[in-house]
Amino acid sequence: MTKAEIASEIAKTTGIDKAAVVTVVEQFMTVVKDSLAHGENVYLRGFGSFIVKTRAEKTARNISKNTTIIIPAHNIPAFKPANTFKEEVASK
Repeated sequence: MTKAEIASEIAKTTGIDKAAVVTVVEQFMTVVKDSLAHGENVYLRGFGSFIVKTRAEKTARNISKNTTIIIPAHNIPAFKPANTFKEEVASK
């Protein structure tokens, strides 16, 4: 499902103008991205959590040049679904 399809579905079920729904969905995504970029997790009760995970520094190999490189520690975004979310998906 794409962002446009999500907006269409919300507009259809709520009766709100599709352009307004697209604006709200885009602003929601912006708020989540900004929060994660500042190291803040986003918790949506009953849905899940958008969290920041830290990857440790590691050594990797460049096979073509036969050398090793160090990949520094870095943060990555992740999503952890709520238990009710997981149960609903598993039952379908």
